[in-house]
Amino acid sequence: MDRSRRGEVDPFIVMDVVEAARQAEEAGRHIIHMEVGQPGTGAPKGAAEAVARSLAQPLGYTVALGLPALRQGIATLYQRWYGVDLDPARVIVTNGSSGAFLLSFTALFDAGDRVGMGLPGYPSYRQILKALDLVPVGLPTRPENRFQPVPLDLPDLEGLIVASPGNPSGTMLDRDALAALMAAQKRGFVSDEIYHGLHYGPRAVSALEISDEVHVINSFSKYFSMTGWRIGWMVVPEDHIRPIERLAQNLFICAPHVSQVAALAALDCIDELEANRATYAMNRALMLEGLPKAGFTRIAPPDGAFYIYADVSDLTTDSRSFCAEILAEAGVAVTPGLDFDPSRGHQTLRFSYARATADIQEGLRRLQAFMASRAP
Repeated sequence: MDRSRRGEVDPFIVMDVVEAARQAEEAGRHIIHMEVGQPGTGAPKGAAEAVARSLAQPLGYTVALGLPALRQGIATLYQRWYGVDLDPARVIVTNGSSGAFLLSFTALFDAGDRVGMGLPGYPSYRQILKALDLVPVGLPTRPENRFQPVPLDLPDLEGLIVASPGNPSGTMLDRDALAALMAAQKRGFVSDEIYHGLHYGPRAVSALEISDEVHVINSFSKYFSMTGWRIGWMVVPEDHIRPIERLAQNLFICAPHVSQVAALAALDCIDELEANRATYAMNRALMLEGLPKAGFTRIAPPDGAFYIYADVSDLTTDSRSFCAEILAEAGVAVTPGLDFDPSRGHQTLRFSYARATADIQEGLRRLQAFMASRAP
């Protein structure tokens, strides 16, 4: 049977690393996980308790845009975090941020449109765009710009995706830098804010503080520690609500009801979530001290998220093989940069510090021992 070329997307290499790590663990090895952007903690206690209470009632379809109470709760979050007075009608609850990207790209762009994104950047942007017959345009960023695009990087585009904090770099755009990009790219602006809440200095700036004429995408996966619940949201201009509602009705019906119940409760679990952020801050400090001691010296200190992106061109020209060697010899799973930058990622690695502090300490010890064993 013939297949559509739209299905010919690239693999998500980090998931291949996850599988290799799983096989090693199945064989009896103890693996330290620095490969995947998944918090080591589970959903907040209050979220789990809310779900337990909800199971006494049938959990069926919700309205396509999400539970009204959850949409109001998310709107209240924007007031608390950014001082933005947001109409909850503009909030759309989605099947994770991935569902939000699918809805956003489908609503904003026509087949053949060119959509820009900084490289290194989250690989699924490119693959979702390809599957929709859109043209992803990689914009190579530079260390001096902290791996974020700048207006001079922008060719003629129908759209632009920015992420601040970014994945894999963890670097952020300040208000002036974000506003300059928005002014330079007035059409089809998408702001990925999935790592908001995870900052280690000044907080991240939301695109909604600058303009309402954007699509903002976020999720309960990272700050709220709910990756497996597959629950996210998007904020869109008022005149985009109904078209996206029609798409959501037909593509997804609704986000999972049980996950929406959990998400609503998670919004109030501030103390627990801030304790998680304090752990990440401790882990970040350990990584910034420990990675250079292991020989990974070319790094951009992250402003947020829970990643460190390292230039390893002095160590290898084949990051995928290097990661396989680190896993085999040191028992530490890390991600090759190829996911994030197909051209330059042969010489970069991403380290995640989202797990427990004891795991980070042990992983650094193993990396330092591994790199010492390779020294001439």
